[in-house]
Parts: sequence; structure tokens; C-alpha cells
Amino acid sequence: MAVKVIPREAEGPAPVRAEREARVAARLNHPGIVSLYELGSDDEAVYLVSELVRGRTFAELLRGGALSDRDVARIGIALCQALQHAHDKGVIHRDVKPQNVMVVAEPAAGAGFAKLTDFGVAHLAESDLTRTGDVVGTLAYMAPEQAEGERVTGAVDVYALALTLYEGWTGSNPVKARGPAATARNLGRSLPRLRSRRRDLPERVCLAIDAALDPRPERRPSLEVLQRTLEHAEDELTEEGGLVESATLKRFGLAEREPRRRLREPLAVPARAVAAVAAGLLVFLALRLLGPAPPVAPIAAAGAAALAVALLPRIGWLAVAIAVIGWLGAHQPGTALVLAIAAAAVPLLLFRAGPLWSVPALAPLLGSIGLGPAYIALAGMSARSPWRRAGAGAAGFLWIVAAEVVTGRSLLYGPADGTQPRPRWDGSLTHAAAHAIFPTLSSPVLAPALVFAAGAVLLPLAVRGRNLTLDVILAAAWAAGVVAALHALDGVLASDVPLATARGATVGALLGAGLAVAAAHVRTPAAPVTPSTVP
Repeated sequence: MAVKVIPREAEGPAPVRAEREARVAARLNHPGIVSLYELGSDDEAVYLVSELVRGRTFAELLRGGALSDRDVARIGIALCQALQHAHDKGVIHRDVKPQNVMVVAEPAAGAGFAKLTDFGVAHLAESDLTRTGDVVGTLAYMAPEQAEGERVTGAVDVYALALTLYEGWTGSNPVKARGPAATARNLGRSLPRLRSRRRDLPERVCLAIDAALDPRPERRPSLEVLQRTLEHAEDELTEEGGLVESATLKRFGLAEREPRRRLREPLAVPARAVAAVAAGLLVFLALRLLGPAPPVAPIAAAGAAALAVALLPRIGWLAVAIAVIGWLGAHQPGTALVLAIAAAAVPLLLFRAGPLWSVPALAPLLGSIGLGPAYIALAGMSARSPWRRAGAGAAGFLWIVAAEVVTGRSLLYGPADGTQPRPRWDGSLTHAAAHAIFPTLSSPVLAPALVFAAGAVLLPLAVRGRNLTLDVILAAAWAAGVVAALHALDGVLASDVPLATARGATVGALLGAGLAVAAAHVRTPAAPVTPSTVP
């Protein structure tokens, strides 16, 4: 526990604030809020006994450059949940700011990732603790109506939270000026758009923050809408240099821990490792199976590719793809063209999701052993955003099609009717376009991409990791739906492909469903707690 001691003779309203904080905190019980256990007093002081939170404040981590874009989003999600709980209990915080947010050293199960503290100026909605005309809080984070002494609503917390996140992503508070008078003049003014300061952030996040900073409280989004926006965009944000880095954790005395395993995203934990291994395997197979004898040993080139992708997922992947396709283009331009089209689709379908760019390579590998539809489950487990899952599913199918065209083998349905064997077109770009690419694009063989995309989106909605029996039932229903959808395409594709039935549809779908259930119910052991700075 932590004990805050406030002398009776303390200047200002500190003792009164302590009693108010105790009264407010008695209503709240949430992992995102520092718990207050007891209020005591004697002739000399008032004592607040609260939960001992090991960690650092948002402000300290921000000043030290220890927060990644994804860390800021995760803090925002935690604070949305905490503030929603407080509002549901009739409590408005009124002083949300980086100094009042604790990022915990060890976010074990139920402990939260960030915690809101200091409810000393909070407002009980149905009481007269704060009448119209009272102005309390921190000027640089006040909503305009709060600064003007109007009766406050939960919208003031939305405004302050948006300012806190704006500062987290840009490094500065757009309201804060050189002095209190200059800061006061900025209250109620239109603030610089977040997009103008950080064009690399997802547009929907920038729009949500801008809306939350609207001077008119009725036009601000709800906490639920803001939380949902942050959750959907979390995977698009980088975590480089943040709290997943050992050096950062050690620098701030935080417990070094394994990244949290998301029940819906078993591939997201070792994303870089998966991407690196898949990229290395692709390079090895390309050098061994395609083109003439390579200038370097395939195993050495594969190792270099894996290292490049592990260190720089997007830049490394692009560099490796350009190098391999360029080498093939010098000897077999037709083959290089087919692979270039398949490779180009990946960054388009998985925009800015570098660690996922190598995941579609798993689809043709599974197809080669008759388990291609199992890839749909892997795509569904690879990302949190439905758009990312859909992109991963569609990209994997496109790679299956490209592999079928290049190898002439039937990995799912087989190459489109009219596709010529590779030796007839691999030496010419025009021949490749006429005898490999055109037959594919002019037939319905790309239709199963919709099944792969839809299946990847729906799987996490069915398997949620909460009840094993229910997950097994819904996973089986999902597998049945995938099989039915693939079989529904049999008649459509029958005259255009070698196989009338999708290869491995039933076994692959069931295997994928089983993997999803198993992954959803894997529990990550908690790391040991290491004492650290306690504010």
C-alpha cells in the first residue's frame, strides 16, 4: 500500500481535496483506477491509504522518449475504460493529464496497463460538491466549458484525454503556452489538427482526436467511440522504441516482461520472428527452385533476408523482394513479372503492416501439403483489425494462385484454364502476360479470395477465448461455413480449373479451427514483479 500524508496546516485546499478524493473513490472499483482503501485522520494530518502502483507516470515516460505510438494508444484504451467506469458511477474526474496517469511496471492479469489517479478535484454528478462558477483542474488540459465555470459533464474528461493523447503522439500540448495568461487565451480556440503534426498516424485516429477536441462538448465523441477507434487502429501503430524494448524498460526501472499475448492474435506476439522466418524461407525456395544458379548460397541469402525483415519489417521486406525479383528478371523476366504482381499486392492489402507482409507466404506452403484452407485461420489470428485480417486472407490466396501459375501444380483449385507451363513464357514479359496473367484475370479463379478474406474476418468473432465449449462449437460452425463456401464455388470454377473441389477444404478448415481454439485458450504466465519507482 501507499500512504499519502497531508498535514492539517497544509496551505490551500489539500485536506479538503483528500476527503473529497476518499468520498469519490469509495464508488470506484476498476483495474484502470488506483484503488483508495482508507481515509484516516488525527489532529496533525489526513491520511490516504491507497493501492501501491509500481511504475512511472505518462509524463515521465513521455519526457524520456519511452513511449511508442502503440503504447500511447494502449494507454488511451485503458483510460477510456477507466473513465467510462467512473462516469457510470456518476464521477467526473476533471483533471485528466499525463501527470495523473500511471503506466504500471507489470500489467499482470486484472492489473491494467495504465491507471488513472488523483480524484481530488473530481465531481459527483448528483451532488453540490462543484457548483456552477467553480473552476478547478489544470488549465492546460481544461475543456473550454470547464474553464468558464459552467456545469461540467463527462465531455470534459473526453477533451482532457484527447489532449493527453495528442501530447503523447506529438510531444507537446497545443493549448499550453509560455504562461497562464497565454494558455488561457488558447482555451476554446480551434487547435492544430493532429494530422498536420503526424501525417503517419491512421487518419481515423486523427479525426477522432480532433473531434474530441471540439470546443463544443455536444459534438465530442463518446468514450466508447474513442476506445473503439483506438482499438481498431492499434495494430497500425508502430511499437518501435517503446515499452516492448528491453533497453527502455531497464532505463526506467520497469519490470522486463514478455509482451501480452492477445487471445485473438496468437501470431501478433512473435510477429517479427514469423515474418523473418517466412521471408527467409521464401528467399531460400526462390533461389533453389527458380532461375539459374544464384550468385550466393541460398542458405546465406535466406539468413540475410530473415535478419533484414526482423530488424526493419517493411524496408527489409521491400529490399528482399526487389533483390529476388530483380535477380529473376535478369534471367526469367516472365516469372519475375508474375511474382512481382503477387508481391505488390501484399503492401497494398496490408498497408503499413510490415510484420504481416511475409505471412501470406504460408498459404502456398500449406497448399503444397493439401492444407491450403488452414491458412484462413492463420490470417484470422494474425491481426486485430478486420481490414488487416481480410487483407491477409486475400493476399494469401493470391500467393496460392501465383504459386500455381509458376509451378503448374494444383494447390487449391489449380491454375486457370489456358495457363501455359512456365517454360513457354518465363523468358518473355509479353508471353507471361498473355499465357499466365491474362488467363488468370479473365477467369473466375480469383473468386475464392473473398472466402479467404471473409473467413479471416469472422474467425475471431466466433472464437473469443472465453468459454472452451462455446468456442469449439462456433469454431466447428466456422469451419463448416468455410467448407460450404469453397464447395459453392466448385460449380463456378469447374470448367476453368483442373480440380472440381478445393483441395484439402475439409481437413484444412478443421485444422485451422482447431488451431484457433487452442491459441485462444493458451495462457501466458505472468512475469515476476520487480520493484520500481513509486510516485
